[in-house]
Amino acid sequence: ARPAPAAAPPDAIAPDAVAESLLVDLRRLDSTLVVDARYAGPYNFVGAALPGYEAPRALLRREAAAALVRVQGALRAEGLGLKVFDAYRPARATAAMVEWTRRTRREDLLRDGYIAERSRHNLGLAVDLTLVELATGRELRMGTAFDTFSRAAHTANATGAVAANRQRLVRAMAAEGFTNLPEEWWHFAFDVPDPLRFDLPIRP
Repeated sequence: ARPAPAAAPPDAIAPDAVAESLLVDLRRLDSTLVVDARYAGPYNFVGAALPGYEAPRALLRREAAAALVRVQGALRAEGLGLKVFDAYRPARATAAMVEWTRRTRREDLLRDGYIAERSRHNLGLAVDLTLVELATGRELRMGTAFDTFSRAAHTANATGAVAANRQRLVRAMAAEGFTNLPEEWWHFAFDVPDPLRFDLPIRP
């Protein structure tokens, strides 16, 4: 039998042609998904568009994208849908986030797990999102804003309607194989065998 190929080293970046073959635009699969690409503009924690975000689009690995479309379909029956804040993230953008934490002396965000030097977003296998009413586009109450770096954003740290909304999102995503990050109610990851790291810019 032929030996299995060696796994790519963790710092390896797959060629852009490979990224282009594996990443898909979410709205091309389902136009009812709402995309509010926060890192393509100034409305994020660094206050500026991040390197590699040249268009307000949301991309994911094909496998994860297909699963997310199934989540959207199930929610549609309840009059709900998904609003995506971030999905695939070029590796250069993650490096810029890490550099920002050091420049602003916020290394605590690295230590506490809110920002990762090696992000599953770089694999096209993580997505940040919330629930909205399809008819109005109004976001359901989740207790904190996206990218709130505090214990209040921990998924389990909520009560009443906010807790119910967070759990509704977790259940809908888990039904299609997504796992929530306990420190961030909005962050979900999907697994595929032998994932690859990408740095393909997100272009129009």
